[in-house]
Amino acid sequence: MGGEVPSPRRLTRALSSSDVPDEALHLVLAHVDAPRDREAASLVCRRWHRIDALTRKHVTVGFCYAARPARLLARFPTLESLAIKGKPRAAMYGLIPDDWGAYAAPWVAALAAPLDCLKALKLRRMAVSDDDVAVLVRARGHMLQELRLDKCSGFSTDALRLVARSCRSLRTLFLEECSITDKGGEWLHELATNNSVLVTLNFYMTELKVAPADLELLAKNCKSLLSLKMSECDLSDLVGFFKAANALEDFAGGAFYEVGELTKYEKVKFPPRVCFLGLTYMGTNEMPVIFPFSASLKKLDLQYTFLTTEDHCQLISKCPNLFVLEVRNVIGDRGLQVVGDTCKKLRRLRIERGDDEPGLEEEQGVSQLGLTAVAVGCRDLEYIAAYVSDITNGALESIGTFCQNLYDFRLVLLDRQKQVTDLPLDNGVRALLRSCTKLRRFAFYLRPGGLSDTGLEYIGQYSGNIQYMLLGNVGESDLGLIRFAIGCTNLRKLELRSCCFSERALSLAVLQMPSLRYIWVQGYKASATGLELLHMARPFWNIEFTPPSPESMLRMAVDREPCVDTQAQILAYRSLAGQRSDCPDWVTPLHPAA
Repeated sequence: MGGEVPSPRRLTRALSSSDVPDEALHLVLAHVDAPRDREAASLVCRRWHRIDALTRKHVTVGFCYAARPARLLARFPTLESLAIKGKPRAAMYGLIPDDWGAYAAPWVAALAAPLDCLKALKLRRMAVSDDDVAVLVRARGHMLQELRLDKCSGFSTDALRLVARSCRSLRTLFLEECSITDKGGEWLHELATNNSVLVTLNFYMTELKVAPADLELLAKNCKSLLSLKMSECDLSDLVGFFKAANALEDFAGGAFYEVGELTKYEKVKFPPRVCFLGLTYMGTNEMPVIFPFSASLKKLDLQYTFLTTEDHCQLISKCPNLFVLEVRNVIGDRGLQVVGDTCKKLRRLRIERGDDEPGLEEEQGVSQLGLTAVAVGCRDLEYIAAYVSDITNGALESIGTFCQNLYDFRLVLLDRQKQVTDLPLDNGVRALLRSCTKLRRFAFYLRPGGLSDTGLEYIGQYSGNIQYMLLGNVGESDLGLIRFAIGCTNLRKLELRSCCFSERALSLAVLQMPSLRYIWVQGYKASATGLELLHMARPFWNIEFTPPSPESMLRMAVDREPCVDTQAQILAYRSLAGQRSDCPDWVTPLHPAA
């Protein structure tokens, strides 16, 4: 049948030939979705660049200051979906002040221009005002189908009420972990009254108060409602909602306000199709609420419960079909052994840090024993994020050996124990990275002595496909950082915390990473002015230096470390928009002309 398969170069030359009609290229590029592939295609020639622009349906702006809004939207006139990321991830841990920037206003103003196809907007960690929402609704409200404001701040329920009243085609409204000024629950009543097509509503981890009657009305009017994640509300008040929400598959946010009073919740019956579940303040006595349908659960979030290690063991043993499990480290090694024995289909495992309460150390520890049990038993894992009290090279090697489908691995080594069994973790991280070739995201936050220069070099040497990396307390010298950087040919985003590197070494490392688009550093050998950072200057490269602030030494961050600006920070990123104009006074832009 036997014709010769053309080489990629010959195929590219053939497709870029003027003999191939534009219509054919339109059809081909319409089936190319991966951002990196799209980026590569747009660089083939001017013709491909033009057709890519006309056929691109989704764009993610990895950092809101990396491009000019008007220029980007002019290049992609047929966009259907736009996602924009704002503040650095460190903002989630209290390390970035609220007035740092990432204002949505310039982007929203640009969206007021005629974009006939835009149906979805996603903003993450951005400052959004009521006026911004009003502008967006006036311009796009008639056709907006998806609005995601993820960890955003600055707006109120007045803006939500406007969205509910005007965006009647809205299928997704996502507000998780947003800081919203609550001016009343009328927004939900408006949404329930005006919308009949809503599929997903998420205001989880907010402080919004809503009336259960409005949720019931929403379920009755929106027969296609599949997912509701809400702020805290007593489960006993949601009986009517659950009866009406026959299509519901995903629910989170219901709370057991009266722990130990199971009789109060006997009437709670979840819809028959629920298979994704997250309940708040659930204790030992309330677990039987889940037992009737535990075998059908695909996702279980136990992060905000009062369950003991033994409770985790009992509940998880009844959930053999889980794909996603999110817990605190109170699950312990015994609980993870049950996960490994029971949850053979597990794809994602998240183990968050629990409260450091005296007397609970034995129950709150996750170590190499638990992670090894999970790795051996759950071989289809694609994502692991874990806070651990102890870890060994052997456990990391086991994860690499048995979990070769991992694309995202994140480990934080807590400093609760005085001694860790097996440091440095050089050989373990090498074995893991050599085996897990599908990894695209990697985080390794240790304690002093956790990784030597040799281990840091191994990370660079064996991370060829990794695009995002967070490292903390790694390496011993500037030379280790340089050797690490030489191997990171595809790394696009790097975050460093609590490291021993100098400004000059950080600058030289950036120049060794050709694909790097973004680097954020906190806790390094900082100078008073940051001028050594100018050595990393290159075309289209913005450098912002935040010196330490003595005034905030007594403030504490979410993770109980000194807050925000007690340590110098560096943010450097590639930008086609030039220097940003909204830098706060305490941020110093650096550029060679200064």
